[in-house]
Amino acid sequence: MIPTGDDTHVGPLAPSVWNIANALTILRIALVPVFGWFLLYDDGQQSSYRLLAAGVFVVATATDRMDGDIARSRGLVTDFGKVSDPIADKALMGMALVGLSIIDLLPWWVTVVVLVREIGITALRFMVIRHGVMPASRGGKLKTALQAVAILLFVLPLSSPWHGIAVVVMTLAVIVTVATGADYVLRAQTLRNTSPRAQAKRARGAAAVEAAEREAAEREDAVRHSAEPEV
Repeated sequence: MIPTGDDTHVGPLAPSVWNIANALTILRIALVPVFGWFLLYDDGQQSSYRLLAAGVFVVATATDRMDGDIARSRGLVTDFGKVSDPIADKALMGMALVGLSIIDLLPWWVTVVVLVREIGITALRFMVIRHGVMPASRGGKLKTALQAVAILLFVLPLSSPWHGIAVVVMTLAVIVTVATGADYVLRAQTLRNTSPRAQAKRARGAAAVEAAEREAAEREDAVRHSAEPEV
């Protein structure tokens, strides 16, 4: 707190948008088209470019963990970071999945299922944010890790046995992706019903009903008294 001449207090200044955590997030967004270009070059037939794409993907994925840790540890959490970080994540994963499907390394149905879940849950988070923030669950973190490993195995120009491992890991990633998506929907519904905002809304509704019932009772009493004959 900063004392002022009139004995009032001013809270600590909000962190600047121009900080290292947000810079890492912007870097991740900037790496998305670079990764996509390397991956799609010559329809993914060039091993050297696939290796470059894998390297960019590893760097971009690393920034995802770094920016959050730095923001929380140094008090650099900003509204810009809260919005741009999930956008950067979805852009990177979306580019990877769509790119792998374009070069026929990943079935399109896998890409559609994962992207629908990711976009849907992101939209759901924004819809319930007035009730509270839904933190990432352990299942969500496992989902992200499985997706990253599976994508990396598909991007790398590996031999057939490794491709089989990539298919297994991606299958697990899809299962966890769908399961955690359903869990997020249930958690969002619970949050909407139990948040202080929801409780306050129900309390106002109950108070309004009580006031309406009291007013109706008063009107009935007034009508009854007016109908009674004067003595």
